[in-house]
Amino acid sequence: MTRAVVIGGGVSGLATACLLARDGHEVTLLERHAEFGGRAGVWEHEGFTFDTGPSWFLMPEVFDHFYRLMGTSTSEQLDLVGLSPGYRVYGEPESSPSAPLDVRAGAAEELFESREPGAAGRIRRYLVSAGAAYDSAVKSFLYNPFSSWRSLASRHVLAAAPAVLPLLTRSLWSFIARRFTDLRLRQILAYPAVFLGTSPFEAPALYHLMSHLDLTAGVQYPRGGFGRVVSSLVDLARANGVDLRSESDVVRIDSSDGAVRSVTFARHGATARIDADIIVSCVDEHHTETVLLEEADRSYPERRWRKQVTGPSAVLVMLGVEGELPELLHHTLFFANDWRDNFDAIFSAPGRIPSPPSLYVCRPSATDDGVASAGHENLFVLVPIPPDPAIGRGGIAGGGDARVEAIADAAVTQIADWAGIPDLTSRVRVRRTVGPADFAERFNTFRGSALGPAHTLTQSAFLRGVTRSKRVSGLYYGGATTVPGVGLPMCLISAELVLKHVRGDHSPGPLEEP
Repeated sequence: MTRAVVIGGGVSGLATACLLARDGHEVTLLERHAEFGGRAGVWEHEGFTFDTGPSWFLMPEVFDHFYRLMGTSTSEQLDLVGLSPGYRVYGEPESSPSAPLDVRAGAAEELFESREPGAAGRIRRYLVSAGAAYDSAVKSFLYNPFSSWRSLASRHVLAAAPAVLPLLTRSLWSFIARRFTDLRLRQILAYPAVFLGTSPFEAPALYHLMSHLDLTAGVQYPRGGFGRVVSSLVDLARANGVDLRSESDVVRIDSSDGAVRSVTFARHGATARIDADIIVSCVDEHHTETVLLEEADRSYPERRWRKQVTGPSAVLVMLGVEGELPELLHHTLFFANDWRDNFDAIFSAPGRIPSPPSLYVCRPSATDDGVASAGHENLFVLVPIPPDPAIGRGGIAGGGDARVEAIADAAVTQIADWAGIPDLTSRVRVRRTVGPADFAERFNTFRGSALGPAHTLTQSAFLRGVTRSKRVSGLYYGGATTVPGVGLPMCLISAELVLKHVRGDHSPGPLEEP
């Protein structure tokens, strides 16, 4: 059996270990922390269970495909609940809280027409285009390992080129602005750029395909939270014989004669080594390249990191709140008016904190009784900010660094003011914050980013990174910082790309299911 070592026990690492083990390899997974899941973490405190990372369940067909490859199904692994409305939008109020917009899958024409006469036909055509772009992306790009020139010249890629190439020459915002004038409608179509770690003013228009996911396909939630997704992967890994080792911090990837040889890791104060024929690093790509590998084994020169456009970091705020919060849905977005200033603040050098920022709030207790104490609500707040560890660390009960806590205080006040919940602050019973320094220290993320490289034109698809080392045979890369990109579905696809490389499969689409 071929010996494979997977570095990192996040979603991509667990998924990669699962697929390699099921394909007949002897797999060991090394995770730095005591818990598996990576950024898809869970924090339990005083009767509350918080997801500390991903909170949107999109692209269900990717999960369906992965689970079928593993000989099971999504319905066997997860209890999915459809959300309708999918989310709520609050705009910046002039003087008092404004009426929110509730966004439902399949109802975009009615919503858009109510805000902008004549927009129903335009959003219908926009979503047809988004659906076609999404289908092309899945068939030609997302599952494509781009392992040889044949990948670029495949019939699927060539067939998609006439529709895709024009969407690469303009920004997502300009593409939207040519079709709609209402600010809130523009923002509803453009906000998914944040999920991609970039600005809608810089993201290529191809990413309008994201609107297919929420406005057409809809939003779901796995009952029990996203920790349930992680636990399903852990269970599948164990069932397929993966040797899962937590508290095992990899410090070096060793090579000899241009091929991988072993992984050196620290555990409980001792150093150990595992020989390997295949090594897959599913941790931050910058950390892998600049820390774990010797200079001669690195795929990229130092200038790559100086030029990289890094996606936003975030201040995360987890709140246990007494009493009900009907003003908020499971997903609620708060949009500031001046988006250009918001994104300029995040991506400028040096960055600054947007004021007021656009916020995201998740209230899973609206759907799941098991995540909050009786009579209480569970809130997860995300404030996008510049990727800068100097902003600080978070803490429990206000114990984080001053700047992080000030950003959190302002966010809670903003939610209270914009949604009309004047007593929100006084009802908080549990509070924890996370800052950019936490991302940098806990996950070794480059510049403390919460998401990884931004999905700009030159950092998308095969231009984003490598899934196979250019210097070391048997070394592969997975996860959000490499191809195909950010998000749980992308991490599952990333795992499949590794399997394709190992098999020597150059095909552009999903693997054939058993």
